[in-house]
Amino acid sequence: MEIGFVGLGRMGRNVVLNLLEKKVRVVAHNRSPEKVREIAKAGAVPAFSPSELCAKLKSPRVIWLMVTAGAPVDEMIAELLPHLRKGDLLIDGGNSFYKDSIGRHDSLRSGGIDFLDVGTSGGLGGARHGACLTIGGEETVFKKAELLFKLVACKDGYAHVGGAGAGHYVKIIHNGMEYALLQAYGEGFEALAQSPYKLDLPKVAKVWQHGSVIRSWLLELAQSALEKDPRLDRLEGEVGGGETGRWAIGQAWEAGAPFSSVANAYSARLRSRQKDSFSGKVIAAVRNGFGGHEVTRREGRK
Repeated sequence: MEIGFVGLGRMGRNVVLNLLEKKVRVVAHNRSPEKVREIAKAGAVPAFSPSELCAKLKSPRVIWLMVTAGAPVDEMIAELLPHLRKGDLLIDGGNSFYKDSIGRHDSLRSGGIDFLDVGTSGGLGGARHGACLTIGGEETVFKKAELLFKLVACKDGYAHVGGAGAGHYVKIIHNGMEYALLQAYGEGFEALAQSPYKLDLPKVAKVWQHGSVIRSWLLELAQSALEKDPRLDRLEGEVGGGETGRWAIGQAWEAGAPFSSVANAYSARLRSRQKDSFSGKVIAAVRNGFGGHEVTRREGRK
């Protein structure tokens, strides 16, 4: 099997390493040539332009895009399109807005190019060792690429969820739910930190991981962060992100779903950028743990 891959950021690079480990021939491209040279050392075939990428793949080509949502996706498709042929398949594995994915699907299909939208979850560890994938597009096209999804995903970690846009729609709602879960953990640990007891927060997090109804991977990441810095003094409480959460709230409200806990969590993220809070520190630390998302560290602290 072979695949073209565009986008070698944190997630993309790990997906490529995952595929290389499974003996897939990966032709890799990135706008920054140094990242192409770096992944070539791991066994990928380097491509320093979209035309070179397409030239090094046999027809029908399968090309996975893992680039920033919005204009960068459209720009890359525009660069690839002159070198594609009828029957080739483009996969958008980034966090695109689902209505954009529907538009791209319809436009590409009119020219004979297949398109699938894939919501990719699991953070950096998932990208490297087995992600969770929700896939939108025609089922016949999905079937053609199913072996690829099986290789990228963890066991039972992929599903065709509907027509064009469905994969990204499900991922948008998933990300909204993530906001609420993170907020609950952040606020819970803040209440513990401000309690009348001198609580050992890493110990509490650890015992909750054994039999508690709130045990989870996110709690495991919180435990890990607290063990390194029990009061998270080295972090600012500013929580990044926000785009997919805002989309999720909008789509839920459009559908008539209250989504109140997610809306409150999104509001708290905006609030976190105004003044430090312990809950913000917990959420920032956990997001860094699962996705390598940037954290703001206090000056003079390591």
